[in-house]
Amino acid sequence: MSVIELFQKLLRYKSITPDDAGAFEFISEYLGDEWECISLDIEDTKNRFYFKKFTENTQHLCFAGHIDVVPAGEGWSVDPFEANIEDGKIIARGTQDMKSGVAAFLYACKHTKNFDGTLSILLTSDEEGEATYGTIKVLEYLKEIDFLPTEAIVAEPTCEDIFGDAIKVGRRGSINGYLEIQGKQGHAAYPQKAINPIHQISKILPNIAGVNLDNGDEYFSPSQFIITDIRAGMEVTNVTPDRLNMMFNVRNSTKTDQEDIRNFIDKNFKELDYTLRLTQGSYPFMTDKNSKIVQELSKSIKTILNIDTKYSTAGGTSDARFFGQFKIDTVEFGVINDTIHSIDERTTIDEVKNLTKVFIDIIKNY
Repeated sequence: MSVIELFQKLLRYKSITPDDAGAFEFISEYLGDEWECISLDIEDTKNRFYFKKFTENTQHLCFAGHIDVVPAGEGWSVDPFEANIEDGKIIARGTQDMKSGVAAFLYACKHTKNFDGTLSILLTSDEEGEATYGTIKVLEYLKEIDFLPTEAIVAEPTCEDIFGDAIKVGRRGSINGYLEIQGKQGHAAYPQKAINPIHQISKILPNIAGVNLDNGDEYFSPSQFIITDIRAGMEVTNVTPDRLNMMFNVRNSTKTDQEDIRNFIDKNFKELDYTLRLTQGSYPFMTDKNSKIVQELSKSIKTILNIDTKYSTAGGTSDARFFGQFKIDTVEFGVINDTIHSIDERTTIDEVKNLTKVFIDIIKNY
């Protein structure tokens, strides 16, 4: 089976989060008995950790990804789960995000004959959803049994304009904020008898909306305060509201944390009666550009594609953040990401073939 045939096979599984739709059974058969498998199914999430110990070296390189995809939606020009090749491309849900990456590392790992250490593959059926019982639970279990990888490659789509132009060496975190301002309800005709939280916040908004909380650095853009929702009142014209609720998000670099955000809010709202709740969806992480995984992947991209790749931390969250929590040197590399989650998501045959070649090369030379 060629890597493209493998890719098409994976695409035809309608594995919408958190359903693997039978894909894991096929993957287990594809890898065969030479690969040991740890199954960790929690609630409606299925996780598989395949591994093969080639030598006693403690080096442990893990390829990671997810088999689940977002719903297809309406308006496709083709059946989103048919996965036929047309003009060197495949249009199907999951082509870029991220069955191309999964196919590439499955093929590369299966056909590896020699490696100085352990190769492993971590796959989950819930990355596109809440990710509560997915990759994080597998890593927690691996820590318990003292079998965490030393390095990891997450095959998310990372490239921007041409294949090979970017790898991700880190990700921003995500902090959500829920602010409530207490006012005093009153008649619109007697504003002096009320405390209108809308009027109160109107004076503050220019000082907080879109403001950078830090200056960023070589890899991270500034942590910006993004207001996502403001609501108050009873949708009538003659009553001023007694409270206002505002939600915001900060995609934070390593220079800004929850305490910094609390201080920023208090500085701007200290004269008001407010409450604040913060939640952290993910934490920022950064892999040293001089680490072995970054340097070896860069060399393989140069060898196969003749491109000097750049290092990026752009984009939203991925399961790479969980590897970062366990201090595992982690990078992300995959196909171009210009149609992820969109109608007529697609990728090219050449990209998938070349991604496979890059993975084969890094395994050979690691």
